[in-house]
Amino acid sequence: MVAILITLAVAGMVGIALAVRLRPQLIQLRGSIERAEGLIGVKHTGGFLTRASQIIVAMEQALQSSAPRAQSHAISGLPTREPLIARMKSDRKGTLGILALKDYDRLCAFDPESAERLLLIMVERLTAMVPRDQLVAQLDRSHLAIWIGPDMELAAATTEVEALAYSLGDRWCDGEREIFPEIAFRTGEFRSDSGAPEALLSQTLSSFSVPLITDVREIVSSIDPAIQSRERFQIEQDLRQAVGRDELRMQFQPLIDASTGRVSGAEALLRWHHPTRGLIPPTRFIPIMEASDLSPEIGLWALNRAAREVRQWRDGGHDLRVAVNVSGRQLDGADLPLLIERTLARHDLGGEALEIELTETVALAEGDCAARLSDALRSRGIRIAIDDFGTGYSSFAALNAIAFDKIKIDRAFVTDVHARRESQAICSSILTLGRGLGINVLAEGVETAEEFLWLRDHGCRFFQGFYFARPLSGEDFLTFVKDEQTLNKLLQPDTQLISERMRA
Repeated sequence: MVAILITLAVAGMVGIALAVRLRPQLIQLRGSIERAEGLIGVKHTGGFLTRASQIIVAMEQALQSSAPRAQSHAISGLPTREPLIARMKSDRKGTLGILALKDYDRLCAFDPESAERLLLIMVERLTAMVPRDQLVAQLDRSHLAIWIGPDMELAAATTEVEALAYSLGDRWCDGEREIFPEIAFRTGEFRSDSGAPEALLSQTLSSFSVPLITDVREIVSSIDPAIQSRERFQIEQDLRQAVGRDELRMQFQPLIDASTGRVSGAEALLRWHHPTRGLIPPTRFIPIMEASDLSPEIGLWALNRAAREVRQWRDGGHDLRVAVNVSGRQLDGADLPLLIERTLARHDLGGEALEIELTETVALAEGDCAARLSDALRSRGIRIAIDDFGTGYSSFAALNAIAFDKIKIDRAFVTDVHARRESQAICSSILTLGRGLGINVLAEGVETAEEFLWLRDHGCRFFQGFYFARPLSGEDFLTFVKDEQTLNKLLQPDTQLISERMRA
């Protein structure tokens, strides 16, 4: 017996990992040793049992000191996955909420200390709001979990997690830097009879998508990546305040109907005038807007601004339509058709005053969402246009995905179409397709008379581009609409001079 006890005690010195698994057995073993010492007598054992008991006590102490470190996050001090999983198994059912601190990784790219302070303030805010009977855990450096036990239904728990995410987005000042944290959340229902908690944890984490901004025009190899990250982060933070500070503007580029010689409407184009940076190009801030959670808020502002302008045009006797772009993030909201309908009603407009533009990529990526949006809006008289047609990976798939009223030929095919046989073949095909389907086709990005004439002569009726007008303020747009003489000259250029130019 003595040999067995000593062997087991010495084997325990192999490592803490074994001790963690054998902790109950260690406690039982120490009790057995103490009883053995009492029965045999310490002096008859030669001190071996005493030594074994001391080893076991040391192992238990090491286990106690190491366990908290292994099961709590080094920065936040919150429990990690293991206690969370244990609690889920114990409760057997409940709701798992996960909050993603998207700003953490972006801040880490250029200021790790600030990122750590952000994490700590988010943890402090969260733990102050969560009831004691709910467990808050840290899954990794940028994801926090909330376990809401069996006493709350999934719908109510989801509402609670959403409210927490919203509250965590309040402004935080880190020195002179103002940060409006971007918080995403997911929830999942757990039942022990339908799967393991580890599986739900992995599935919920994997449901987060973190889109990357990959506009190659912004990539400059000579710039430090940390500087790029800091710049991008600061633009996002400033953009979060742009609506409240009245920094956003709307410009309108005329849509020309060559068959009637009139302006049929305008595309509303978003612009941002930063108080210190000046005019920030859309190619710089639009990808950042769409990669964050700002698209719904800014998209609603743009819709209201465009509708207000159309109301003024119509009050002035001009029966015009405005086209507004909708992003994939806006399509995620099931209430988008209702928001659009309420916006039109607020400005006393019918559906015929609005055209919604979806890029071909968004239409394909969103699938059923885009189709449902199209059906809901077209039933209200609102038109749907497919922007950038021909640039997606499967343009004909877009024709089957949703019902729409207009195709916009991307400027990539319009540029120098009079001189490029490949572009001519593509534009001719799209124009033929439009006629076959009874759908209007608009050529965007028309910049020269040569491009306009070639497209017009091959059956294109609608145009947009710098050849006719650059994006204008609402007031300047109305001035252009009234200037019929200028438009007629643009629609009837000197064909002889142009023909000579094209032959040269």
